[in-house]
Amino acid sequence: MDLRGSTGFDPNTPNAARLYDYFLGGKDHFPADRLAAEDLLRVAPEVRRAARANRAFLGRAVRHLRDLGIEQFLDIGTGLPAQGAVHELAGPLARVTYVDNDPVVLVHARAMLARSFRTTVVAGDVRQPHEILKNRDLGIDFDRPVAILLVAVLHFVAEADDPERIVAALRDIMAPGSHLVISHAAAEARAAAVARGVEIYDRSHTPITPRSRKAIEALFAGFDLVDPGLVWLPEWRPEQADHIDFPRDPGSSLQFGGIGRKR
Repeated sequence: MDLRGSTGFDPNTPNAARLYDYFLGGKDHFPADRLAAEDLLRVAPEVRRAARANRAFLGRAVRHLRDLGIEQFLDIGTGLPAQGAVHELAGPLARVTYVDNDPVVLVHARAMLARSFRTTVVAGDVRQPHEILKNRDLGIDFDRPVAILLVAVLHFVAEADDPERIVAALRDIMAPGSHLVISHAAAEARAAAVARGVEIYDRSHTPITPRSRKAIEALFAGFDLVDPGLVWLPEWRPEQADHIDFPRDPGSSLQFGGIGRKR
């Protein structure tokens, strides 16, 4: 997601969605993205594993919510389509709406989902939640429980844009029993990885703001954190395969993740 204000296509400037695609082993990136990604990986090789950990957390979260009976998913800042997308995991009756403001993401997502009648892609900027919520194409019934996914997106929101305000606007429209999913870059992660990551993303259209566990927990105001709370990504209800990349140090996933249930 491009959060600097410009939504034009620029292959010569690193882009967060394309960097993430590169770390996941995808093909939708350009030389500028690859150079920036390799620059970061030289200092913080765990970033590639961290991207996979984030994707795995998303999958576990969606399956958990599906098993609870949630049938509506609003994924804001969805990024480029990848295997294990929300609509593939949410169940055949689920309504899934993807939101992003990156034109490349929108083109790819709409092409992939052209024949999916219960999945929608709309343009929107997480910094403007009220604009997203009033979009007539959203297809979400907020009188019923919904899962809102803010996975690896809020760390691209600057303090000046007030992430707590953004989450509060979404929370206020959610019915009781709805769920909020957040993963977020951690200020407590290894200092060299954080510093180099901030430097690399500052050169892109998407500067990054890692936050402390306490600051991320504050985003769940009005929600009850689901067990095990806000933890390093591999620690959130891990499955056997998740231990492969993080046998000793879950903090090398670089992000905290959690799910909150609206009271």
